[in-house]
Amino acid sequence: MSHITVVIPVKNEAKNLSACIAAARDIGPIVVVDSMSSDDTRGVALAAGAEVLDFSWDGQFPKKRNWTLRNYSFTTEWVLFLDADEFVSADFIKELKSTLLNTEHVGFWLNFENHFMGKKLRGGDPFRKLALFRVDAGEYERIDEDNWSHLDMEVHEHPVLEGSIGEIRASIEHNDFRGLKHYIAKHNEYSSWEAARYKRLVGRDDCPKSSGEWAALTERQKKKYKNLSKWWFAPAYFIVSYFCKKGFLDGSVGLHFSLLKAVYFYQIRLKIIAADA
Repeated sequence: MSHITVVIPVKNEAKNLSACIAAARDIGPIVVVDSMSSDDTRGVALAAGAEVLDFSWDGQFPKKRNWTLRNYSFTTEWVLFLDADEFVSADFIKELKSTLLNTEHVGFWLNFENHFMGKKLRGGDPFRKLALFRVDAGEYERIDEDNWSHLDMEVHEHPVLEGSIGEIRASIEHNDFRGLKHYIAKHNEYSSWEAARYKRLVGRDDCPKSSGEWAALTERQKKKYKNLSKWWFAPAYFIVSYFCKKGFLDGSVGLHFSLLKAVYFYQIRLKIIAADA
């Protein structure tokens, strides 16, 4: 499958990276884009046979994924972006091969199976993202951050592509081996980013600003940003995730997962209304 390049953006991912690369080895060449990791991420990538690119963010556009799209000389038609805690399966690779043989689509939504606290989740809010697309089809939405964020990689930004979008149904395992402490710290950073972006996107009285940035959002994103500051958004997320989407099937782990995601959205609300956020 040499017509796909796998790009894995990383920072301090030594615990996850070797398994991620091993699982994706049969897809095509693998490029690891490293944000000056302080652990052995670079050594793990090189030992696994991946090409390593060094990335240093200046606080402005572009971030890591768009930087790679703009600066790396791809020799393949397609790029698959994986995080280091995402592990493709044999079923995924099989469907990938058959789907890309003859397709008119320029990109594909990918489905993920979540693991949390050592358990594969059967219920809860499903997770998917648009992370497989033709190299020349577009790039991630542009956000001119101008140093208001410390996140050097596109996290909640989505690719803006010219053409139709398909779906790969076989799931990818999403399983971070860095533990609960890292999970909570990561979501604290993400909630700060979401609150800051909300303030840029939404004007007074929660009215969306007339901007190209707002127009480029997906309908799901627009719905989220219209309601993030509402008091009911976090508890409503918990009710939908735990009850409507059957998070209760996963017992106490499902409860913890849904509660922490609800807390994440409540953190965003508090950071939106707090003067010192």
